[in-house]
Amino acid sequence: MSGGVTRRQPRPRVAPVATLVLLVGAIYCLVPVVWVLVASSKSPRELFTSFSFAPGTGLWDNLADISTYGDGQFWRWGLNSVIYAGVGALASTLLSAMAGYALAKFVFRGREVLFGFILAGVLVPGIVLAIPQYLLLAKVGLAGTYWSVLLPSVINPFGIFLCRVFAQTAVPTESLEAARVDGCGEMRIFATIVLPMMTQGLVTVFLLQFVGIWNNFLLPFIMLSDQDKYPMTLGLYSFIAKGAGDTDLYPLIIVGSAISILPLIALLLVLQRFWRADLLAGGLKG
Repeated sequence: MSGGVTRRQPRPRVAPVATLVLLVGAIYCLVPVVWVLVASSKSPRELFTSFSFAPGTGLWDNLADISTYGDGQFWRWGLNSVIYAGVGALASTLLSAMAGYALAKFVFRGREVLFGFILAGVLVPGIVLAIPQYLLLAKVGLAGTYWSVLLPSVINPFGIFLCRVFAQTAVPTESLEAARVDGCGEMRIFATIVLPMMTQGLVTVFLLQFVGIWNNFLLPFIMLSDQDKYPMTLGLYSFIAKGAGDTDLYPLIIVGSAISILPLIALLLVLQRFWRADLLAGGLKG
């Protein structure tokens, strides 16, 4: 406009209905978590005589009881969960990065057909594959071992799909060609150029796979028979089975459930800085 007068752009208004829906969804997701954390502090008498979100007085007794139950069996289950989820998620993320990078940046015969099979694998429920996986691992003598839970967790079709998308957008082809001209081998290019560029995406794949393995119940339930190899999910299920005839175990089940979600919360808080960096980079590019 003439005279140097500029109009202010109107600020986008947040729809009240959308805000209300998000608020209701947040409450729906958070209330059970809050109740588990609060109920873990209640003694058996407080747990069964009243229902409230007020903290109880039995937290330390519950922690002591679950720590001594079965000679510390609960913490053995926790260590098993860390092994299954940590090692499985790391191996799965690395394999997904290698496969996704190859599908994104290399041209070879049958690439799209292979990628189509991977996408089809995303649509197959895990329950459909559990029994065939058990039969295959039983044939080679691995059923009932740590490997029977780790190996099926390594291949993640959805992780491969995400890594292909991340590699296509985050890894410039010019950088790869320049490295090849300088005499770098493919493994060195992948380790020193591709992986750093895909860090934010790989963090997402790692977290999704870690949470999936940590919360997995069906696969360990089918594969394992030795309680010393149980993860937390299966161990807490055995608590529930025993608690049907012993109400004193219910506080242990609740405090065990509360403890089992703490590593996931801590991992999310630690890794969220990578997402913030990714969002900031995207804003600067825009």
